[in-house]
Amino acid sequence: MTKAIRLHETGGPEVLRWEDTDVGDPGPGEARVRHTAVGLNYIDCYFRAGTYPPPHLPLTLGFEGAGVVEAVGDGVSEVKIGDRVGYATGAIGAYAQARLAAADKLIPLPDDISDEQAAAMLLQGMTAQYLLHRTFRVEPGQTILFHAAAGGVGLIACQWATHLGATVIGTVSTADKAALARAHGCDHLINYREENFVERVKEITAGAGVPVVYDSVGKDTFTGSLDCLRPRGLIALFGAASGPVPPVDLSVLAQRGSLYITRPSLFTYTASRQELLDTANSLFEVVRSGAVKIEVNQTYPLAEAARAHTDLQARRTTGSTVLMP
Repeated sequence: MTKAIRLHETGGPEVLRWEDTDVGDPGPGEARVRHTAVGLNYIDCYFRAGTYPPPHLPLTLGFEGAGVVEAVGDGVSEVKIGDRVGYATGAIGAYAQARLAAADKLIPLPDDISDEQAAAMLLQGMTAQYLLHRTFRVEPGQTILFHAAAGGVGLIACQWATHLGATVIGTVSTADKAALARAHGCDHLINYREENFVERVKEITAGAGVPVVYDSVGKDTFTGSLDCLRPRGLIALFGAASGPVPPVDLSVLAQRGSLYITRPSLFTYTASRQELLDTANSLFEVVRSGAVKIEVNQTYPLAEAARAHTDLQARRTTGSTVLMP
């Protein structure tokens, strides 16, 4: 038997249970992966709490992991037994010592990328990749605003945007997080608990505003994010850590300067096998170059996933967190 964190009902972190589960043999197009590291992401909290309705119950949480292929089913050509692999875009079910996964969602890991790095960066790093390169193409000389700059996606994205030649304004909630974000590429830090971030952005940009705001906070920052944009600017709303954004009267976009809103997801941006591999390889390349450093700032035993969820939602974590099976 294999141990896994199972969800039988939605609710707080206390609903997570460490249980025996039977993995079984891979079917056609599947591989069985023995995990060496599992990623923790805010989307896991959304499913646990019921913010995103779970597809079924009971359920094993988690979208991101790394490990070794120990069996493959019929028709699998993407990976073979013994391969080190990571993933972040397949079916939910990573909070386990082993699992079955769709082989076409598995990413072969280069020798110079560790399992812990992969589990810490694939979801967050590939999210940063599509946000900066495809949702809005960041170019040298631009000034951008990134909320939650000391979070997992934020630390990666701020380093990457700086590498692309942008000036990065980041928002954080504590002085310690401000120092961390500054060390990872932020040019200007705003502690939104002490300062009005809209006023500071206007001050930094001499009243012009920014062409793009990357917002994973949601309800608490959304209206302010719109007010930070220059005419025809874009808000990329890719999360809702403070809660979902209420319905928006689209006439507000016209009133504020013909603004744009998008609600992108990694799963759409990596829908094809080629898009997935291209996105991952772009991430590996920028990490390999040293322009983006992946730091695992917290580790927890997988059995203590409830404690990890509690700390994540209380904003006691920074950067990336890994659960160890």
